[in-house]
Amino acid sequence: MKATAFAPGHISGFFEPVYMNKDVIRTGSRGAGINVLLGAMTEVKIESSNSQNFEIIINDKKSSAPVTRLALKYLIRDKPVNVVVKTKLELPEGQGFGMSAASALSTTLAIAKITDISNADALKAAHSAEVNLRTGLGDVLACSFGGIEIRREAGLPPWGIIEHIPGDYELVLCVVGEKLDTKKILSDPVKVKDVVFHGRYCTKKLLDAPSIENLFTLSQAFTNKTKLANKRVLEAINVANQFGMASMCMLGNSIFAIGKTDELVNALSPFGKVFVCNIDKCGARVIDD
Repeated sequence: MKATAFAPGHISGFFEPVYMNKDVIRTGSRGAGINVLLGAMTEVKIESSNSQNFEIIINDKKSSAPVTRLALKYLIRDKPVNVVVKTKLELPEGQGFGMSAASALSTTLAIAKITDISNADALKAAHSAEVNLRTGLGDVLACSFGGIEIRREAGLPPWGIIEHIPGDYELVLCVVGEKLDTKKILSDPVKVKDVVFHGRYCTKKLLDAPSIENLFTLSQAFTNKTKLANKRVLEAINVANQFGMASMCMLGNSIFAIGKTDELVNALSPFGKVFVCNIDKCGARVIDD
């Protein structure tokens, strides 16, 4: 049996980590971000077997894929099956594009299509894996819904609450430097305290006046206040701001921008690899044959 699912990439403009003791379902983040049509397309095949085996292939290479592997384990538990996961990632990992979340969620949704597992359980497995491995906090919920989103409350439904900002924009993404270690940042109590304070402020301000312009303005303020961006990222943001609005992707040495697309592409190309994409309005979904 096999099935295919897609999950969009997700860019966080700012975030506030929320840890609810050991309740992983209510753990996550408040904040705001944008889901994009470049994401993770995953084909899953399941066969009965005498033992349990997971083979995960990302962009044609065998991968340890810890988040996807843990999500699979949560879903399948000890059932003796052979699972082959083939994922095509359209954006780089470790750059604030939510690729680990998209990989895990597209995988669990495909599993749900094949088996008698619900989509809610598929969402829970992907979210739990990412939270427990500290690779992200709100990406799974955000990319399950799509659009430009404000995560009003952290965690999964019914606790997690998302509001949408309407709009359709062409985004320009630029990878400026090396990967950022999300787990390292989320495990630093001093850094987290700073991020919590400014993330909470930005979320409140955006809820007071929700718009794409405010999202970018507050994301820039968050970037500056938390000092998460290096000199090169700040330079790229300043250049991009001449042709629109730009900010840092949380958490990656990369930026996202809207405005005059051609000028943004030309201006940002010297900084690194550039991607142009649209907003994904549908969220993660099974792709029918």
